[in-house]
Amino acid sequence: MFDSIIESVYATTGKEFLICSGVSLLLGLLLALVHMYKNDYSKNMVIMLVILPFAVQTMLMLVKGSFGTSIAVMGAFSLVRFRSAQGNARELSSILAGVTMGLAMSLGYIGIAACVFVFVSVIVIVLTSINFGVKKSCIRTLKIVIPEDLDYEGVFDDLFNQYTSKWESVRVHTTNMGSLYELTFDIVLKKDVSEKKFIDDIRCRNGNLNVTCGRPISPREEL
Repeated sequence: MFDSIIESVYATTGKEFLICSGVSLLLGLLLALVHMYKNDYSKNMVIMLVILPFAVQTMLMLVKGSFGTSIAVMGAFSLVRFRSAQGNARELSSILAGVTMGLAMSLGYIGIAACVFVFVSVIVIVLTSINFGVKKSCIRTLKIVIPEDLDYEGVFDDLFNQYTSKWESVRVHTTNMGSLYELTFDIVLKKDVSEKKFIDDIRCRNGNLNVTCGRPISPREEL
């Protein structure tokens, strides 16, 4: 099962190449489907994952025994990395799995490539399904607009202590040509607290000006 189908690593036959290429494309397609599972993805990323194992396999088959070609391929990879945007952790994990499968297929180890796919897929699907690593508390971003004549220092502290289990002042800046202040807080609401009542109580303090409460914009999860 784990033996190579390639008899000579320096002279791959057409039949061996076609078999490895077909398996690489199939594994790439399955890897793309796993990457799409409960994940934000782009069309270009999915297409790239389909062809990645085949591309890596073909390049490594071509450079076997050729030092000059190996240097050229290394330079090409460096240029691609230099001109590419940083991917998030899930994307980099899928790319690493695709490269590993392509490496195994370049040596003819179909069984090892299949095992890599199965192990990675099971781990990703299981951990994603059980929400492994997800924070228990939901942090919200609260923005409160107040008039410039209101002393904002401590004016909402009692409400925060009543409705939130954790809060932190993030930013204060002026708006509307300096006639208003916008206060930004990171908060964690207490369990079974009415968000509407919390906002209504804030509106009684800020003169019924704008109040915004929602989930913060998450940055890309880069490694």
